Amino acid sequence: MDWFSKMGLIGILAFLIPLGADALRMMEVMIPQHVIRGQNVRLECNFNLDRESLYSVKWYKDGNEFYRYVPRDMPPVLVFSLPGVTVDIHNSTEKSVVLNSVNLMSSGLYRCEVSAEGPSFQTVSGHSNMQVVALPEDGPVITGRPGRHRYQVTDVVRFNCTSARSKPPAMLSWFINGEPVDPQYLHGPHITEVDREGLQTAVLGLEFRLRAKHFKRGDMKIKCLATIATIYWKSNELSIEGDRPLKAPVMESRETRAQGHTHAEHILASGSRTIAGTYLLLILLVLVSLR
Repeated sequence: MDWFSKMGLIGILAFLIPLGADALRMMEVMIPQHVIRGQNVRLECNFNLDRESLYSVKWYKDGNEFYRYVPRDMPPVLVFSLPGVTVDIHNSTEKSVVLNSVNLMSSGLYRCEVSAEGPSFQTVSGHSNMQVVALPEDGPVITGRPGRHRYQVTDVVRFNCTSARSKPPAMLSWFINGEPVDPQYLHGPHITEVDREGLQTAVLGLEFRLRAKHFKRGDMKIKCLATIATIYWKSNELSIEGDRPLKAPVMESRETRAQGHTHAEHILASGSRTIAGTYLLLILLVLVSLR
């Protein structure tokens, strides 16, 4: 290795050693994945200066800067106007930013960028997506054939589960007696309505032929569950009553009883027939012996 190569390697090592000893590091960027419309949200940017001096912390949404913290400036905080972003200046610091009353336009990619003072001028960053959720005003609704309250084995049942307007649309699931239904019973899901805000109404149909196994003690329970991410979980349950079969009559005898005869009369009649038969047998025996 020639002299110039050695000097180049020494220079690289001399540059890397200080970076390893006093390096600005991004520890964690904490941005909630899903938040409810109208809530206040705190975005956190945790970094370690390692004896470096902080120059600035900047926050971006979809590549547009909306918050800047420069400790040497007076005042240190500078906010830029951006649709869907309303910064709570009094509760924001170099390591966190609070957004007031988020709306659907607040959804997007958020990035925190941290820079150190010279001579290193290091910059580190971290980012994550945040989605603002508009929840349905009511839980899911189950609808079926009007006026139909009882069902029996071999009947075909048809129901719809509807989750009111939301963004994103709710994920719908059907259960029979607490067990997830066979996917072949499902129709949909379908988006039936989209309003001006982009809120969507979701519908999932259920259709199947009743079997004896579906009824537990004469009843069947169907449930529809609506979920949105991990922040919304509501269900509706319907109990279906099966038609009660008529009891089969108990066959007491193969004989057809004449009306008006009591049980005692039939016993006496049976006894009379037995006595008459006995006398007839004795007469036959006597006639045979006389021959």
